[in-house]
Amino acid sequence: MFSIKKLAGVAAIAAAGLVLSACSGPSADNSSSGSPSSQAAAPSTGGPLKIAVVTHGSAGDAFWNVVKNGAEQAGKDLNVGVDYFADGDPGNQARLIDNAVAQKVGGLVVSMANPQALQTSIQNAVKAGIPVVTINSGEDFSAQFGAIAHVGQSEGLAGQGAGQRLKAAGKTKLLCVIHEAGNIGQNQRCDGAKQTFGNVTTLQVDISNPTDAQARIRGALQSDPSIDAVLALNSQVAARAVDAAKEASSKAQVATFDLNADVVAAIKAGTILFAVDQQQYEQGYLPIVFLKLYKENGNTIGGGKPVQTGPGFVDKTNIDTVAPYAQRGTR
Repeated sequence: MFSIKKLAGVAAIAAAGLVLSACSGPSADNSSSGSPSSQAAAPSTGGPLKIAVVTHGSAGDAFWNVVKNGAEQAGKDLNVGVDYFADGDPGNQARLIDNAVAQKVGGLVVSMANPQALQTSIQNAVKAGIPVVTINSGEDFSAQFGAIAHVGQSEGLAGQGAGQRLKAAGKTKLLCVIHEAGNIGQNQRCDGAKQTFGNVTTLQVDISNPTDAQARIRGALQSDPSIDAVLALNSQVAARAVDAAKEASSKAQVATFDLNADVVAAIKAGTILFAVDQQQYEQGYLPIVFLKLYKENGNTIGGGKPVQTGPGFVDKTNIDTVAPYAQRGTR
């Protein structure tokens, strides 16, 4: 059994390494009134802690596979039962949360790409005494819905960083490609890029139809030859953007959010300028640590702010260091 002392050490090391600015904690009130400290921890009893992870990841999405790897590895390391579920449809995701609540899990980890669709389900979990950690998207709603912490990347700030880098590279017109309709985080990324870059136009594609996504990006580049930069918000879309630029005989350089093997190879080859790395393995791993500490020792992280896992930036200067980790499924 992983000891409380050793577990606390894991969290301390993680916090130091991330320079965490962190999360919220419990109090005696067990309501879901929106306070970041509206949930009281009770000593854990019975068998091993069971945690359900419910995300909006699409099937086969390399990004979410890494999140799942992080959560499952944390479960193994900490003797915690972890069940991972995912559905890109907000209504279906809400039902997965409801099912976990009905099964009386000991903790919930939830991504919130569409916060309003999940609000009732998350607040019902809080009312049932189940601590919730939100991840990835929806940080502005996390405390309001009663979660004890949020682990992720501030998408607006990440978008600002991407815009700054593209502007510094001499680019003048940016196409920002949104691949999930209604995903609040993706709009925040493009809005952030616009704040620092300036001349930004957006394009909506569907990640579940990659051939059509590539065709739409190609069409946008052909119709406006002044576009000299493309910002993809997903590693798989980035690969399609690279191909689309070639097909359109466009001068546009591609940058992206997130990593996979194709992005690593493209950065090395110079066809992708950089990747914004939100280190999603941590978004899977750290919530399991935080929930175990909360349940078994009443611990919380920080003072009501999100635990920031990014943005980091991967380019030719550090790709050789990161590449082996991406290959094994942890970056």
